Amino acid sequence: MSKEINPVRNRISNGVKMKPLKIREPEGKLGVLLPGMGAVATTFITGVLAIRQGIGKPIGSITQMQTIRLGKRTEKRTPLIKDFVPLAGLKDIVFSGWDIFKDDCYESAKKAGVLDINLLEKLKPDLKKIKPMKGAFDRSYVRNLDGNYIKSGNRWQLAEQLIEDIRKFKKKNKCQRLVMLWCGSTEAFMERKSVHNSIKNFEEGLKKNSKLIAPSMLYAYAAIKEGIPYANGAPNLSADIPALVELAQKTKTPIMGKDFKTGQTLLKTIIAPGLKARMLGLSGWFSTNILGNRDGEVLDDPLSFKTKEKSKLSVLEYILQPHLYPELYGKIDHQVKINYYQPRGDNKEGWDNLDIFGWLGYPMQIKINFLCRDSILAAPIALDLVLFLDLAKRARLSGIQEWLSFYFKSPQTAEGLEPEHDLFIQLTKLKNTLRWMMGEELITHLR
Repeated sequence: MSKEINPVRNRISNGVKMKPLKIREPEGKLGVLLPGMGAVATTFITGVLAIRQGIGKPIGSITQMQTIRLGKRTEKRTPLIKDFVPLAGLKDIVFSGWDIFKDDCYESAKKAGVLDINLLEKLKPDLKKIKPMKGAFDRSYVRNLDGNYIKSGNRWQLAEQLIEDIRKFKKKNKCQRLVMLWCGSTEAFMERKSVHNSIKNFEEGLKKNSKLIAPSMLYAYAAIKEGIPYANGAPNLSADIPALVELAQKTKTPIMGKDFKTGQTLLKTIIAPGLKARMLGLSGWFSTNILGNRDGEVLDDPLSFKTKEKSKLSVLEYILQPHLYPELYGKIDHQVKINYYQPRGDNKEGWDNLDIFGWLGYPMQIKINFLCRDSILAAPIALDLVLFLDLAKRARLSGIQEWLSFYFKSPQTAEGLEPEHDLFIQLTKLKNTLRWMMGEELITHLR
């Protein structure tokens, strides 16, 4: 039986004693399964190995580097988050995953071109050991890729094969717990249909090999069916359908998505709340990107881009609330473009032009040129999600974990609720959830 962690004392919040959750200790190995072992996944894996060996730092990771305030400011209690909540240690993580190309983690990372070759050479023996399993793939969902390392069978058979892969990996590596994180490509745009509305319909669809069930849904189904926490790093529907939400509740599995919040959208969720806080108007926001990695190649297909575009466009509307402030935000011309430009590789460049207006309607402009590294920004997100979803599972939380919205462009929410996109509100919610888990007083700043 696993031991359970309790904080040293209960706290008082608004006059009500808060009891900590009973959270199982993170004993043993944590297996991390990654569908899609390209630039993001290999940057994540290599980074964890480098940090474990003391040749890199986990910059960008909330779990590893950020503190959390507890109690009143005068108490001066600000432990690191990793010292406050019982997270798995990096030394206990074991990696595997699936891909449609046979390259091991070293070869894949070298082809991705994100990390310095000298770093890869130092970690080559460990990276070479991490080999992908054959992927479940349907080219009609990702038309610009054509892999040669692919499972065969109908959708029901593919789901069964993925479940068997999971069980074999867990047994072989003697893992006590698993987490799955989708790091694969953006799939062609699709909307919910009747096959997605219940787990009964979904499983019937699997057996009938329904084309309305995308590959990412197969991975999500396999994970949730096995009770494995699942997060979706792309804008695909994936687990954001009633059928898999229903299954997550049934198997008591934490889930979350969609689409890692990395470059341009990260800046939007920082800047837009500032404009709104000052009641400065916005008449237009034009965003364009050039990107040359596999993600850029995939998004060069209009059907895949439509999925990404929907994810990116939703942010401003929810933050600025034009229905409440029509004079300021009721007529925004918001455009997003992505262009595949092979020489740029993973070093994405984003240009933003904001046409804003202030006192008496006088116009102003803001120009942003963000030369970012997409996978470098995504890797710490992957680490945090793995550790927090594992924590949620051990804390017996299940279903959609809205407190992890901080990490996503299109946060998954309960049916009927609009997502929160303001980065600062998201961070407050995340930290208050951790305080609540541990029986600490929630921070409202009222005093």
